[in-house]
Amino acid sequence: MKTYSAKPGEVEQGWYVVDLAGQHVGRAAAKVASILRGKHRPTYTPHVDTGEYVIVINVDKLVLTGNKLQDKKYYHHTGYVGHLKEVNYKTLMAKNPAFAMKLAVKGMLPHNSVGAKSLTRCHIYVGANHKHQAQAPEAWVK
Repeated sequence: MKTYSAKPGEVEQGWYVVDLAGQHVGRAAAKVASILRGKHRPTYTPHVDTGEYVIVINVDKLVLTGNKLQDKKYYHHTGYVGHLKEVNYKTLMAKNPAFAMKLAVKGMLPHNSVGAKSLTRCHIYVGANHKHQAQAPEAWVK
């Protein structure tokens, strides 16, 4: 018996809409990352990009459990000596919830070229409207 290995040219990618209203950030990010990687397919191959395009809507209605809204912080460095910046998630979710979701999904993808390519197929929107009706996306129900 031979093991099937997907080739990059033979993978057909569909479009899915994931509504995150009322869901927890970590579980929602894990679900989106799994779709982006293609782990729901029987032809999943780890070294080949077999994932789908994902449209994430209602990111402003995500829920952080416990005291994460006040205690959790996002750090980034500007490149200058001593310029480590921190922003707590209450400010980040109020100012740019799409960026917070993108960080969560990015952390759950592999940190290599396959993960970087997968993240480019993720489209995150704050409200319920998106601009990808022409691709005829299906609602993700699993």
